[in-house]
Amino acid sequence: MMKLTSPKLIPIALFSLLFSVTAKAQVIGPGGTNTNGSASSNAVITGVPFLTISPDSRSGAMGDAGVALSPDVNANYWNPAKLTFMDSTANALSLSYSPWLRQLVPDVSLAYLSYAHKLDDRNTIGASLRYFNLGQIDLVDGNQNTLGTYRPNEFSLDVSLSRKFGPDFSLGLTGRYIHSNLSNGAFVGGQQTKAANALAADISAYYRNPTQQFGTDALFAFGVDISNIGTKISYANGGVTYFLPTNLKIGAANTWYFDAYNEFTLTFDINKLLVPTPPTRDAQGNIIAGKNDDVSVPAGIFQSFSDAPGGFHEELQEVSFSPGVEYMYNKQFALRAGYFYENPNKGDRQYLTMGAGFRYDIYGIDLSYLLASQQKSPLANTLRFTLTANFGSVKKK
Repeated sequence: MMKLTSPKLIPIALFSLLFSVTAKAQVIGPGGTNTNGSASSNAVITGVPFLTISPDSRSGAMGDAGVALSPDVNANYWNPAKLTFMDSTANALSLSYSPWLRQLVPDVSLAYLSYAHKLDDRNTIGASLRYFNLGQIDLVDGNQNTLGTYRPNEFSLDVSLSRKFGPDFSLGLTGRYIHSNLSNGAFVGGQQTKAANALAADISAYYRNPTQQFGTDALFAFGVDISNIGTKISYANGGVTYFLPTNLKIGAANTWYFDAYNEFTLTFDINKLLVPTPPTRDAQGNIIAGKNDDVSVPAGIFQSFSDAPGGFHEELQEVSFSPGVEYMYNKQFALRAGYFYENPNKGDRQYLTMGAGFRYDIYGIDLSYLLASQQKSPLANTLRFTLTANFGSVKKK
């Protein structure tokens, strides 16, 4: 619980703190961090960065890699095109929960509910809900009189369609509604703030190739997902607008089936925000390096590949990497590990992950644990829990 002082109405300081806890490139004072654990002020600025937090425990245990992993119901987040390649069950349901930044605050968390339904052997629909709770804030005035409490929160609601185009290739399309309520109607700089809303879409593709490697059965898979292509978001009429965290994920995974009981998967993802990098300006505000970042969403997506003030070298620094491994025994017990790397100049999140999973009949449980490599990182000791259920049969078409 956080306690903040305010003269009658929530001051600029409160709104700045709330926004710094959720805006990816802003920090909570010297040495502070933001929602995704980044401690760098050079990270690309976006609104609603909770959309980039990995919600489920399987990929969370594999360095936050999941674009090309074998399909499950949490493909709604990673790559909706995979949904149509799920196992023969017609319905899948998953619930994930993760306490977040517990090194900083005790009551911030992310919850994720995901559902998929196979219409037939070619078409699958999915839906998911992400809810980010930023904890309780006590509001008091300058005389320490209580003004009540407030719970800032954000959520997104998704609907997806996945369709096969041939036996080994599929495409996916997702629509998303985003709601961010951070300020409780506070007056900031003479403007009354409001809850922010936005619409976005994802496009995705998935390809798999059953093959033989090193004398054993294997499956190679490749996936691409471009997420959060949508309207800018603002917390005041006529106020500053922020890009959504439009993100490109590209991944590959290779699974070896050694026998009927043992299989091993190696996966690797790369991520890049498709958001303009702020230029370097002089004291008069003139751009001296980089490009103007006050552009439209389509222009910002294309510009994001070539606008870093430091040139191509800095553009490469904006790419993060996620290698991961999974060992599965008898389709029932899994051990996982991974690593996430982000350049120190672009967020500096670096952490090891590990976890396990267990399947019994139609149910499954997964757990992941995050070990941040930076000393005293707010991401250290982060846990994720996921429960899944698969039921029903698919209609043949």
